[in-house]
Amino acid sequence: MSDDPENTLILTLDTGPVTIRLRPDLAPNHVARIKELAREGFYDGIVFHRVIPGFMAQGGDPQGQGFGGSGKKLKAEFNSEPHVRGVCSMARSQNPDSADSQFFICFDDARFLDNQYTVWGQVTEGMENVDALPKGEPPRTPGKIVSMKVAADA
Repeated sequence: MSDDPENTLILTLDTGPVTIRLRPDLAPNHVARIKELAREGFYDGIVFHRVIPGFMAQGGDPQGQGFGGSGKKLKAEFNSEPHVRGVCSMARSQNPDSADSQFFICFDDARFLDNQYTVWGQVTEGMENVDALPKGEPPRTPGKIVSMKVAADA
């Protein structure tokens, strides 16, 4: 499945490249929306506004502060996939159906999030580049997504 270019994201961070295996088997609507946004160039230049050591790095807000999105809410696709190192999952507000464009990548086990957030992918290469993102809420100089592309288009 990881050699499926249509379900592989190439995330270029200013710290280096990251490869993410998309999981349409877990969250087909979230994967479709992330691919759509990536193909529009939505994520290019967006920062990681919340990076908590031992927990996760969160980005995907075009304003870079954690309150914005693309303007299209997604219905929750909670699944039993565990929130462990390298897992990509959707951020949301208190409303389960409020995920939009913000996502996070787990640095470590965060199993308390299981079945409450939509897991949609897994980092397969370049996790050290996620680890290298500047830390903080927000970081003084946030790390950013240089580009996010579907491998089939790269």
